[in-house]
Amino acid sequence: MDRLTDHLIVISFDCLSALDLPLLETLPYFRTLLQQGAIAPNVESIYPSITYPCHATIVTGNYPNRHGVINNTLLQPGRLSPDWHWFRDSIKWTTLYDEVKKAGMTTAALLWPVTGKANIDYNMPEIFANRPWQNQIVVSLLSGSPLFQWDLNKRYGHIRKGLNQPELDNFVLESTVDTIKTKKPNLLLVHFTDLDTQRHYHGFSSEEATAAIHRHNERLRRIIEALKDSGIYENSTIVALGDHSALDENKVLNLNVLLHKHNFITTNSKGKLNNWKAYCKSCDGSAYIYLKDPHDSATFNEIAQLLHSLKDNPESGIEQVLSGEKAAEKGADGTCAFMVEAQKGYYFLEDFQGDYLKTITQEDVTADKKYTLATHGYSPEKAAYSTIFIASGKGIHPITLPSIRLIDEGPTLARLLGVSLGETDGRVLEEILTI
Repeated sequence: MDRLTDHLIVISFDCLSALDLPLLETLPYFRTLLQQGAIAPNVESIYPSITYPCHATIVTGNYPNRHGVINNTLLQPGRLSPDWHWFRDSIKWTTLYDEVKKAGMTTAALLWPVTGKANIDYNMPEIFANRPWQNQIVVSLLSGSPLFQWDLNKRYGHIRKGLNQPELDNFVLESTVDTIKTKKPNLLLVHFTDLDTQRHYHGFSSEEATAAIHRHNERLRRIIEALKDSGIYENSTIVALGDHSALDENKVLNLNVLLHKHNFITTNSKGKLNNWKAYCKSCDGSAYIYLKDPHDSATFNEIAQLLHSLKDNPESGIEQVLSGEKAAEKGADGTCAFMVEAQKGYYFLEDFQGDYLKTITQEDVTADKKYTLATHGYSPEKAAYSTIFIASGKGIHPITLPSIRLIDEGPTLARLLGVSLGETDGRVLEEILTI
């Protein structure tokens, strides 16, 4: 299979929405990509539409229940900060970077989700120290390419302020420019989270979110200039994409509070969870309900009755209740007992004490970053909730495709570099390629 490009730069602007297109058209570097390249202004995300499952889908071409990353975080009932699907072994399928490396090409990834300990030539994975005794830099070094990361941290680490934005993305940008100039990889995966952060903490259409998009335009400029300075721009393809959109909300649902009241969750004298029969695992705008014993039919029936009574109450915040089988049909985790979808304006957390429903203010968000004013994870079928895909450069035929699916991106990216991901859920978008 012939390669259509020599250098593929995939830039994920986390939480970039189809609704952002009018603004992107006014910004010079996004506008250049839009005018010269192919665009899909409506990309259907996956279920649940959250960052780690989405990024695993982008590099595999499969839905979560096939690639294995069915949520951002692991099922660890009672843990205040569950571990994330940081590591490559969470993905039960070949990936774009695996196939590109197998074909003898060089690969690089900067804060791309689910790449910890992946076989990537130049890898700075997205991972954070999740235990009091861990050091952030050491955790990163041990999970990626140590010398590569050490050099970037020496050069640009002063830019960072922990995980705060926009400083984190500014550090990623300098690392990206440096990697392009010094490594010239055939595949470069970059993940920017500035916009996602601002939307979470300030709202979808906030001034802070708009400012983040303007910063992304400047980041795009720097990447384009780096390609030109390196002499590889004419032989490169730039893909700018989003993984999901977001919706404003101001009400939290804590289904575990109800499960606790019904003794499906039990706690000790200090209020710590010590056992559970059923647990609500948040995916933000949706949630899985798991049974500790999947064969516990009595608990299953009681939970079903509870969930359907909530759904019948228009003030419960519950829009839809799916069986595990129905969730699997939508690409989500079929091992759950149920999957619940929040109404617009609501989202799920995992607290098992306190109130079932809490209204959120900006003051709550400022005081505790577990609260947000816009989020995702909802069904991709929700209205005005699609993301965007733009590709420009070598191997790309300028065209507008009215709509595509997130699962179509991986096979298409693989075809640009002359490799295949196998029989995927998605298809190659041959319409945009100069085959």
